[in-house]
Amino acid sequence: MSASLKTKTIGALKWSFAQELAQKVLQFTIGILMARLLSPREFGLIALLTVLVVVAQVLLESGFGSALIQRKEPTAEDESSVFYFNIALGLALAGVFWLIAPGIAAFYELPELTSLLRALSAILVINGFAVVQNALMVRRLDFRRQAVISISGTIVSGAVGLTMAWRGYGVWSLVAQQLTNSVARTLMSWMLNPWRPSLLFSLAALRDMFRFGSGMAASMLLNTIFESLYTIVIGKLFPAAQLGFYNRAQTLQTLVSQTLGTAANRVVFPVFSKLQDDPVRLRNGLRRAMRTMVFVQFPMMVGLAVVAEPLILFLLTDKWAGTIPMLQALCFVGLLYPVHMLNVNILMARGRSDLLFRLEVIKRILLVVVLLVTVRWGILAIIWGQVALSVIGLFLNTRYTQRLANYSIIDQVRDFGPPLVVAGLMGLVLVIIDFSFIRGPLGQLMAQVVLGAFLYAALSVCLRLNAVADLLGMLQRKRVVVG
Repeated sequence: MSASLKTKTIGALKWSFAQELAQKVLQFTIGILMARLLSPREFGLIALLTVLVVVAQVLLESGFGSALIQRKEPTAEDESSVFYFNIALGLALAGVFWLIAPGIAAFYELPELTSLLRALSAILVINGFAVVQNALMVRRLDFRRQAVISISGTIVSGAVGLTMAWRGYGVWSLVAQQLTNSVARTLMSWMLNPWRPSLLFSLAALRDMFRFGSGMAASMLLNTIFESLYTIVIGKLFPAAQLGFYNRAQTLQTLVSQTLGTAANRVVFPVFSKLQDDPVRLRNGLRRAMRTMVFVQFPMMVGLAVVAEPLILFLLTDKWAGTIPMLQALCFVGLLYPVHMLNVNILMARGRSDLLFRLEVIKRILLVVVLLVTVRWGILAIIWGQVALSVIGLFLNTRYTQRLANYSIIDQVRDFGPPLVVAGLMGLVLVIIDFSFIRGPLGQLMAQVVLGAFLYAALSVCLRLNAVADLLGMLQRKRVVVG
């Protein structure tokens, strides 16, 4: 990796992680306050509709944003063509939502969903104006502006949602929060980004980018639709309150599991794309990213599973106690998230969206089979089926990583195995110790967190994990530069 690219990558990682951390902290705080003001049923209702919006958002982006990032030299014609296409598609998708809203409400036997879905359809029109802006900022590794945009949107929309929830607007406060977030982020994207569309449009340019983007879009669409099956099935077969418990558990789990991974993902893809013609440097970069990310990820997920009960009781109160067992099981779903993310980025960086699509088809077929088998035993069985799919997905993803980056599953296990063992030992000790002598969930939570952090750090140093050596080496080089 060249010195200039390395400098840009480090700077981008800092801003990307700062953005993700700040945004997640804000979302977490706002989500806790909203959960205290609203009921599990109201969260369940909005979760049913958010699934549809997310699927439509993937269609809206159509892979063209990723194609602009992956493209070596996108032209003004490429960028403007994508811009106008996204606006037209956003309007079309919003119109479809308006028409199918009564049918969705009839399917779930919840009449209030009609007006809620029609209101949320406006998000697709609003977001269509920012797809190119966001893609170009990612391409330039300009995560400082993205941080400002993301955090501003979260703060403004959170303030609107909380105000409406406090005034008794119920589920409509969640709708208003999502709409305000889209408006704020889109406006900030235009204010802080110098790019403007030209009066250019080319179907040929769209067709050319669609060759890469179609595979990306199809893979993301398959992933989103089939991941959404859990919400659809739970919402159809179980009470809305149960879906609310599942939604809160999933939100908390992804808040922890994907903060680091999402931050790194926005940097890893464009950086790996620049190294796509150098397999040796690509493999070395992948290994360093793997060791660093799992070193942080594994203790967070194991620790979250252990402290789930005092955490939920302290933050959300007893009315959300049904979330506890779901959150504990979901932690093991998110455990391998950065491993999956890094493997998939190799396919994207090498332009092999065809292989990515093939993988997604196989994994989604397995998802349907496992869901059909587990649904009869309830929501917890469905979640443990997701854990099994995560493990199977690891073997499927690494098959192509070995071919494209010479990084086999055996090599990967050697890199992420030691931190996994250390995190497991930490969790085992915390489970064995009885913290009931400490009064109140807050005291128990703090004791478990402090002891867990100490145990993981001590064991990592004693066992000389590679990630510890990498971090110490970075600190030493920094001191040399400063000195």
